Amino acid sequence: MRRSSDTAGACDPLGVLVGRCNFPPAGTAVACAFSGGPDSTALVVLARHARLEVTAHHVDHRLRPESTAEADHARGIAADLGVAFVLHTADVEPGPNLEARARDARRLRLPDGVMTGHTADDQAETLILRLLRGAGSTGLSAIEPDPSHPLLDLRRAETTAVCERLGLDTVHDASNDRPDVWRNRVRAEVLPLFADIAGRDPTPILNRTADLLRQESVLLDELAGTIDPTDARALTFAPPALARRALRRWLADDGYPPDAATIDRVMTVATGAAVACELAGSRRVQRTNQRLRVIEP
Repeated sequence: MRRSSDTAGACDPLGVLVGRCNFPPAGTAVACAFSGGPDSTALVVLARHARLEVTAHHVDHRLRPESTAEADHARGIAADLGVAFVLHTADVEPGPNLEARARDARRLRLPDGVMTGHTADDQAETLILRLLRGAGSTGLSAIEPDPSHPLLDLRRAETTAVCERLGLDTVHDASNDRPDVWRNRVRAEVLPLFADIAGRDPTPILNRTADLLRQESVLLDELAGTIDPTDARALTFAPPALARRALRRWLADDGYPPDAATIDRVMTVATGAAVACELAGSRRVQRTNQRLRVIEP
């Protein structure tokens, strides 16, 4: 016999999806990053279904002529869904590292703890992108499954189906079609090729890999926490993986750790091969009496 909860779930497909999301208790006020695309629209729909008090935050980067119309479109969707809407503007100039600069601009304007509509598919893409950039286990852990990413157990096809079920005409961001954006090529070319080679959907496998690497990264962080990163002797005699991790944590700037080349330079200071080295932002690390210290500009 089917349990009553199962019967209820069959009658409430949105409720089934909400049950797989990492939402706070009903009645909680939440901010949702809202482009008006299928993922962010599904995020708002599901958060509303979970009886959260939702405010949708849209960032207009002013990168494309149609961005103002897209902001108006997103505002209309929010009104249809009965949620508050806040528009933020950010002037992001075209040029190198556009995706990263646009992301940074959004981060500066969106509220702390804002929810995003990242799905399991985004998680798989992120792992591949970070692998291409030479990330270690921390970077390959990809997107942290926390309350700001409540949809990570859902697939992109499911968020699209939510919008189609409700007849919502979502925003199509033309930048998602650009072949010069790495993420777009990973989505359109790399993952389908992986599926063809493996004969199976690679996204669950890549998500499991990210989960395993995240668990290992947490353990390494705990072990690295026992090392004083200003003690040159301790760094020199520690296992290299832990010494490097201790330095990354110490030298992180606004939450962003230095790159591998920077850590290599600092290790040469710790081992005595150099007395000082440069960091980003005109800072430098200097060794005096077997102690490392950061010299600010």
